[in-house]
Amino acid sequence: MIRIFTTGGTIDKVYFDANSEFEIGESLVPELLAESNIHKGYRLQGLLRKDSLEMTDEDRGLILEAVAGCHSDHILITHGTDTMAETAQALSSVRGKTIVLTGAMQPARMRRSDAVFNIGFAWSAVQLLPPGVYIAMNGEVFEAGAVRKNLQAQRFERS
Repeated sequence: MIRIFTTGGTIDKVYFDANSEFEIGESLVPELLAESNIHKGYRLQGLLRKDSLEMTDEDRGLILEAVAGCHSDHILITHGTDTMAETAQALSSVRGKTIVLTGAMQPARMRRSDAVFNIGFAWSAVQLLPPGVYIAMNGEVFEAGAVRKNLQAQRFERS
């Protein structure tokens, strides 16, 4: 059984119009998985509904506690991309589990989002990778502590 924790981020953002602020809405992860014909084999739990730029060390501690305390050895976490690398690093003390963080550069609610691909890619990665902490984004897997987000290029790369 794969445990999925949602924490917010762009993947779950809702924009009301061009002049409005965004909100983090209900997670679309179940819908994204269903689009890929994945209907069972996971348990979903919402931990936070935050933009990752607003995440604190206390929030990372909450994520760490949830991951360390769950019985599953395969954990997928949806997370905002701006501080995903920091959270992955904070989880690196967890042993014996395969932990994969993913998100999206565009909200899942938008027509041209990378969310469906990234969720499917992370779903596969969490089942195939050995124990450790990883970021799976846009067809690449990075180990925690060896990745950064390139803001200009809008992609992740090895650091």
